[in-house]
Amino acid sequence: MATSLNIAIDRSSPVPLYHQVVQGIEAMIRSGALAPGSKLENEIELAGQLNLSRPTMRKAMDELVRAGLLVRKRGVGTQVVSSQVRRHLELSSLYDDLSRAGQQPTTRVLAFRHGPAEDDIAGTLQLPNSVGVYHFSRLRSVGDKPLALMENWVRDDVAELTEEGLRQRGMYQILREAGVNFRLANQRIGATVADQYQAELLQTSPGSALVTMERTAVDDTGRNVETGRHVYRADSYSFEMTLVQR
Repeated sequence: MATSLNIAIDRSSPVPLYHQVVQGIEAMIRSGALAPGSKLENEIELAGQLNLSRPTMRKAMDELVRAGLLVRKRGVGTQVVSSQVRRHLELSSLYDDLSRAGQQPTTRVLAFRHGPAEDDIAGTLQLPNSVGVYHFSRLRSVGDKPLALMENWVRDDVAELTEEGLRQRGMYQILREAGVNFRLANQRIGATVADQYQAELLQTSPGSALVTMERTAVDDTGRNVETGRHVYRADSYSFEMTLVQR
């Protein structure tokens, strides 16, 4: 049975009508009101429900399809794909972002060690000879669905880290509670395909698309505090950014 839309349309708002529909459907997907696999009425029916023109509704649906939240299937209609995690480009952690979105992230610590840094990491973090690192990798999931593989190196003179602490809380939360005041980060976003190891942990197929992120975060004293290399399932994760004309 197709799902009806319960979206309030504000015709006095400066937000375009089609974008209000996009925002409304995204909110229903995030809240679970539209679960993965839910079938929507056709565009004529939906336009009638919301008292909108068919071109307006089609534009909204096209945008949601491009965003990977809906899919059109011949003989079936339009269905919800998944609730994709959409992360703004700001200095926050995945754990923070998921928690703010009302989701309950879980963490499996795959490896953990404390000791001297390898030369490339020591160079990236600009470590004095007396400072070592915590080096760990984690699998972050939402519900039963794996989302990200994360490998990080944190200098050991800013906080004490433990496996148990990393299972229970986000890394940035632990560092902030230890007195680290993050100021900025250098970040690179890219793409790759899953190898056998990544595919097994992320419960996807080898060769599936992954989003990559490399980041080095700096505190308010100018220290490079941590650096990380993360991969995310591309069907469940995206970054958002605002571009400003200078």
